[in-house]
Amino acid sequence: MSPATGFHVPLLPDSNPGKKPATVSGAVFNIATSIIGAGIMSIPAILKVLGVIPAFAMILIVAVLAEISVDFLMRFTNSVETTTYAGVMREAFGPVGALAVQICVIVTNTGGLILFLIIIGDVLSGKQNGEEVHLGILQQWFGFHWWNSREFALLVTLVVVMLPLNLYRRVESLKYSSAVSTALAVLFVSICTGLGIVALVQGKTQTPRLFPKLDYQTSFFDLFTAVPVVVTAFTFHFNVHPIGFELAKQSDMTTAVRIALMFCAILYFTIGLFGYLLFGDSTQSDILINFDQNAGSVLGSLFNSLVRVSYALHIMLVFPLVNFSLRTNLDELLFHQKPLLATDNKRFVILTLVLLVFCYLAAIAVPDIWYFFQFVGSTSAVCLAFIFPGMIVLRNVRGISSLRDKIISLSMIILAVLTSVIAISTNIYNAFSSKS
Repeated sequence: MSPATGFHVPLLPDSNPGKKPATVSGAVFNIATSIIGAGIMSIPAILKVLGVIPAFAMILIVAVLAEISVDFLMRFTNSVETTTYAGVMREAFGPVGALAVQICVIVTNTGGLILFLIIIGDVLSGKQNGEEVHLGILQQWFGFHWWNSREFALLVTLVVVMLPLNLYRRVESLKYSSAVSTALAVLFVSICTGLGIVALVQGKTQTPRLFPKLDYQTSFFDLFTAVPVVVTAFTFHFNVHPIGFELAKQSDMTTAVRIALMFCAILYFTIGLFGYLLFGDSTQSDILINFDQNAGSVLGSLFNSLVRVSYALHIMLVFPLVNFSLRTNLDELLFHQKPLLATDNKRFVILTLVLLVFCYLAAIAVPDIWYFFQFVGSTSAVCLAFIFPGMIVLRNVRGISSLRDKIISLSMIILAVLTSVIAISTNIYNAFSSKS
């Protein structure tokens, strides 16, 4: 992302000459952690809706498009004047472009953080849908007490785990928690894979559908509702600049992005395939609900608890990375004339605490934001991942876009807009149809 080609200069302005540039391995862990969030829990349901082969193709296509769009962002970043996504859009489209990115990042990341807390609350303290009750692991282990209620469990989690991690000023400082988070995601996938293989050997699995099944319940347009989930699962563009500007060379970021995307695509397809094999047509949109079911044995119950605990811990460690870019964009929107956020201790701490308190209250007040999760994937997330990078290339204010770049960008924008419009329209139609 350096504007001076041929020179290997740090991408982050040298505010502290004593600090070394971030490492590629740390960037890989931070990118992978940014990617693997709440979306992983819905990948098995995508295979149930689309079938194995179309789902694999969609994961691969979205991963490739994500790599291309990140490459566009990196090439068009002027590292002298801006260190944020919003700054790139301001260079191309003025204040309106910067505002659009900031709003999309705020909507996407705030919704994601609230969703994370809701998932953690569901895992720790359970959930009730009408007459259907799902116990949390704290109730299963210790019974019902005031200290394992959703409100108190989430409060302790925020204060003990998330607050200290959210007070770091540099993304590189989160590389160790990101490494642990990635390891927990691998553990989550490994346990699901192991359980799926055991069920396959014992003949307890259903034959997976290779292609979608279209009937009176599922129309062709319903297939497009899976697109927002995959798009959201690969949306990490809000952290491209915080992570990339701490590296020494643009090629380091390119390498880190490719490794992380390849790793996440493999992880997604693995959990999707074996999660689908494990639960078949009963696979829920949130696969954790399936693991809440009675396993029928002590060992099975142990593995079910491990799956839920590993995922909850993973989400806790993803939270600071998503919050990092949210805090940066919110500060740039509200205090764009103030000094850098990392240099103002009072503003940094106050903004961090306000965001944590708001997300906590929203997670307590809102019982379920699954439809909001799909809406975000069809609007703000798809804008950040594909539409805005494509617009930057077509605008071409720096005169570096090739004809190939423009064709790819235009195709990416058209594909993103069409699939999003169809997905939103189908969800709205299904919502009204279910009420009538």
